[in-house]
Amino acid sequence: MFKIIDIKEIGERTKEMVVEAPLVARKADAGQFVVVMVDEKSERIPLTIADFDKEKGTVTIVFLEIGYSTKRLGELKAGDSLAHFIGPLGKASDIKEKEGAMIFVGGGVGIAAIYPIARKAKQLGNEVISIIGARTKDLLMWEDRMREISDELIVTTDDGSYGIKGVVTQPLKDILEKRKDIKKVVTVGPAIMMKFVALTTAPFRVKTIASLNPIMVDGTGMCGGCRVDVGGETKFACVDGPEFDAHQVDFDSLMKRLAMYKKEEKIAMSCRGE
Repeated sequence: MFKIIDIKEIGERTKEMVVEAPLVARKADAGQFVVVMVDEKSERIPLTIADFDKEKGTVTIVFLEIGYSTKRLGELKAGDSLAHFIGPLGKASDIKEKEGAMIFVGGGVGIAAIYPIARKAKQLGNEVISIIGARTKDLLMWEDRMREISDELIVTTDDGSYGIKGVVTQPLKDILEKRKDIKKVVTVGPAIMMKFVALTTAPFRVKTIASLNPIMVDGTGMCGGCRVDVGGETKFACVDGPEFDAHQVDFDSLMKRLAMYKKEEKIAMSCRGE
């Protein structure tokens, strides 16, 4: 059992949970994920590692209460325990040295997922430019954390309730037009956002990495549920990723797969009376 040290609401329907998992924390690295189970019969939920403390033995996850399982997860309290907290899974982010100026683009809960990657880049001496966005101010998270590890932070909201009104790709394009020294762009967020980040960076020929979030079951490459099309080849996000060359990802097929079980999710939610 994995004890929940702390859980709090950090945005509309968004929770931050700190879990006691010393073995996971000891091996965790930026870009990896865990698979969480509330109890022995619950769904396996893949969640990116948002933060970790190797000395305290804790791992932080952030999730949006959007479906049956994430809502059950959000109902837990500090002191409760999770049946399973498996990880770290996936390959660590491919940032191992000082490369120069990098742009990190996070959307929604993807902001928490991109935080440890940007932090690692900063620790290695890279210039970190962060662009974070959400539909509204209420859905924006971890602005303070991102500001701490960024040389420059740009905030956008779709409705203009905070920061720049618009989507993250506009300031991204502006920066790429002004600066020719950007070495890499990393993006984490909704699939549609990552698709347009890739389309924005393609004309500038800047290496762009996307952390994908396909449907996943076991997280070890055995079920095949997380398969994605990258450069015309089938890859498995759980073992080959979750990070891939964004210019090679078939985002349209990814979005279709993400929508496959909406009917079943509605049925599950109806069991909760919602």
